[in-house]
Amino acid sequence: MAERLFRFIVVLGKRESKLEKVAVVPGSFDPVTFGHLDIIKRAADVFDVVYVAVLNNSSKHPLFSVDERMSLMAEVTKDLPNVRIESSSGLLIDYAKEKNAKAIVRGLRAVSDFEYEMQITSMNRFLDETIETFFIMTKNQYSFLSSSIVKEVAKYGSDVRELVPACVERALKGKYGFAK
Repeated sequence: MAERLFRFIVVLGKRESKLEKVAVVPGSFDPVTFGHLDIIKRAADVFDVVYVAVLNNSSKHPLFSVDERMSLMAEVTKDLPNVRIESSSGLLIDYAKEKNAKAIVRGLRAVSDFEYEMQITSMNRFLDETIETFFIMTKNQYSFLSSSIVKEVAKYGSDVRELVPACVERALKGKYGFAK
């Protein structure tokens, strides 16, 4: 009888255990900027596990390969123990389901971002209404920042130290032939 009661308590304890709050932060991250990193860090403060999904968008022609982007992302998030770096080339909602995520986290810089993100969120909601999208407003100092702008500035050898982590700056210099 005591053994049966013990098994019941163990099973009951498992049911009552706290479920992890899992989120996905998707993006092409070509390259990762301080703006991206800010959103990822803030998501990591809220969620137990954050999957950073480095997306392989076939309609874009990235400067960095998926492997290079994943490596850079791993380097800049190495101090965030609850962040996992992976890649995905399918639908974001399918990736989120695969990871048992209940949230997708997106950064917003301006009103123009909201309109685009609203369309994506609506489609994701249509595909699976159990996964919520959370928007995090970027800090003001990053509101102008995009990977495209960083690449354009770096392409001409200008200083991007205040826009990207040091390892990304080195990688950009290497890509554009400005490596020391």
